[in-house]
Amino acid sequence: MKGPQTLQQAIQFFSEYENCRMFMIAVRWADGKVRCPYCGAAKVTYLEKARLYRCYGDHPKQKFSLKIGTVFEDSPIPLEKWLPATWLLSACRNGISSYEIGRALGVTQKSAWFMMHRIRLAMQTGTFVKMGGPGSEIESDETFVGGKAKNMSAKRRAQFKVARETSMGDAALVNKAAVWGVLDREQRKVRAMVVPKVNRASLQTAVLDQVAPGSKIYTDEAKVYRSLPKEYTHEFVNHVEKYVNGRVHTNGLENFWSLLKRGLNGTYVAVEPFHLHRYLDEQMFRYNNRKDENGVN
Repeated sequence: MKGPQTLQQAIQFFSEYENCRMFMIAVRWADGKVRCPYCGAAKVTYLEKARLYRCYGDHPKQKFSLKIGTVFEDSPIPLEKWLPATWLLSACRNGISSYEIGRALGVTQKSAWFMMHRIRLAMQTGTFVKMGGPGSEIESDETFVGGKAKNMSAKRRAQFKVARETSMGDAALVNKAAVWGVLDREQRKVRAMVVPKVNRASLQTAVLDQVAPGSKIYTDEAKVYRSLPKEYTHEFVNHVEKYVNGRVHTNGLENFWSLLKRGLNGTYVAVEPFHLHRYLDEQMFRYNNRKDENGVN
């Protein structure tokens, strides 16, 4: 089932519960047959007034809704609000704030914030398949997310300066969160994660976990990548001299960092470090699914 393509279509389509019901059925069951989430039985009856399904299997919970088994479960917010929120969060390139979602859907900001984090949970791209392979080109880079010293008060800036001077080699991480990522040029897919430190142990472990042996790995001049195993072909470009050396560059991943920070700085403004991985999931989902079924942006 093809969903709405524009905001106007989304508003009109999801305003009717029957459309929401048919959309959820199409997404959850490829053959269009509703099955009990508890026993898997296809013998179910739709109770129209209650907006529930009834299963005739021998188990205590015979009635269930289409929310069961999804991130919408245990929420009194109807599908007519959940599905437009999901469409907006996945379609807005720079993200959308919980205040705007709340105003648009007629819910409180707290409810909108709760909804958005549930949707970000569904956007996770957990996979055990490594990226790349023999001959594949992979970009690897890291960035720092956090407030800028020039935007701090004089007192906070002084504390920040002292912390940097006493950080024993981790100065870049003071008041910052480190994010590492890889980009598969052939598939145009990104994976990113928050890392505790930007050092050889952390980043090389991340590379070994996410990139298949035989890949060509392109990085900047950071020394943490210099001793990668021989199974990888590692080339780097010195950004002091130039940013591109033939095929060797990290510009694709730099583009992703730009999109990420544009959303964090312009839309969400203040993101706590312990929630940063959720916003990474959101941005990765949009980047990795930015083309439609016809391959058009």
